[in-house]
Amino acid sequence: MAYVEGRVFYFERPGTENTPDAARFAVERATALGLDTVVVASTSGRTALQFLEAARGTGLHLVVVTHVVGFKAPGEWEFDPATAEVLRSAGVTIVTGSHVLSGLERAFSASPKVGGGSRSEAVAEALRRLIAVGLKVALECTLIAADQGAVPVDREVVACGGTGSGADTVVVVRPANTSRFFDCQVREIVAMPRDR
Repeated sequence: MAYVEGRVFYFERPGTENTPDAARFAVERATALGLDTVVVASTSGRTALQFLEAARGTGLHLVVVTHVVGFKAPGEWEFDPATAEVLRSAGVTIVTGSHVLSGLERAFSASPKVGGGSRSEAVAEALRRLIAVGLKVALECTLIAADQGAVPVDREVVACGGTGSGADTVVVVRPANTSRFFDCQVREIVAMPRDR
């Protein structure tokens, strides 16, 4: 039977301190596979700047996915506008979209009048608990980016997410649009925290 051997990096614990290594691993794996796109979650822009620095001079296209406006407070975008300008001037694509694994569902499950969980939230929770919070984030960002037309659905990308802040999970993904969620494929786990 044919197989491919590869390296997986395991962080001792999740967290922001893993971001520089996660960025390096993402760039190295994308380059090794001949991929042209790295997708990364970034709430404020700090993680995005670290990935921009890691990708400098490689020709990789960086797609940054941010929280939707109003995620933390009504009408407020958490992303730093000055950082957004720096990223855009460097050719980075910034995508802001609703969380596809919660979004409207979260409003229903949090409501005391309606209550209960949803299938989307069950998928999100399974990804968070069984594998890594960063995997759920990386997949969700890839779906959001695909829905916005920022990444192709017929070519692999490297996707990165984190636990709370920063990046601690790196995967190779064949994207899909949210309406075709089950066509999305995690092809490789490049890095993730061992303890969640």
